Amino acid sequence: MNLDRDTAALRRMIAQARRVAIFTGAGISTESGIPDFRSPDGIWTRLAPIDFAAFLASEEARREAWRRKFASDGVIRTARPNRGHRAVAELVRRDKAAAVITQNIDGLHQASGIPEAQIIELHGNTTYALCLDCAARYEIDDLRRAFARDEAPPRCAECRGIVKTATISFGQPMPGEAMRRAEIETRAADLFVVLGSSLVVYPAAGFPELAKRNGAALAIINREATPLDGLADLVLRGSIGETLGAAVDID
Repeated sequence: MNLDRDTAALRRMIAQARRVAIFTGAGISTESGIPDFRSPDGIWTRLAPIDFAAFLASEEARREAWRRKFASDGVIRTARPNRGHRAVAELVRRDKAAAVITQNIDGLHQASGIPEAQIIELHGNTTYALCLDCAARYEIDDLRRAFARDEAPPRCAECRGIVKTATISFGQPMPGEAMRRAEIETRAADLFVVLGSSLVVYPAAGFPELAKRNGAALAIINREATPLDGLADLVLRGSIGETLGAAVDID
């Protein structure tokens, strides 16, 4: 296989690493057709996000949040893992990476075959919902059918608590256990690979910085420049699927 210089360098870094930490953002899933949030054409240029406090305080805000969810849900339901997801899954399968730290909420790492226990979701997951009081789980299809009848925001059948997609909204506390696990994986790595993250959202974007301070090499694959490019040992522009797929040698 003929690789360009930077892809060949990434392959060597992976081969030489004892333990790789994988950190993924929206860019890996745009290659599966899922739009991102922050780009010039992203979702938030058209619709301002609904703050968590507003979601809790207002039934109309909850109704609007669920309207948006069901209107856009078809894209995520039909999306499939791409070559980038499969390359990440291969690194996990080879025991090069013990876990994947992700900012994504689409469930495509699970769909690629990575065990749930090895996926650390910093921003939650939009493929199911939880009661905010008792943590009872609800499936999106069931909620969609109920919402279609009268557009009443769902309430928990167990405790009557507010039901919300299992994502982390603006103003909602970060998940403590996921953050703790991500820090452990970051500190254990000797190579930290960023895939498709703008690295502007903190505290999540602090993990690559922590990895470098702890002595790990840092590689970034992203279509646009990031604030941490100057810190990285290797920066690659272009498709994550093509680049990582070639480096890992999968189709």
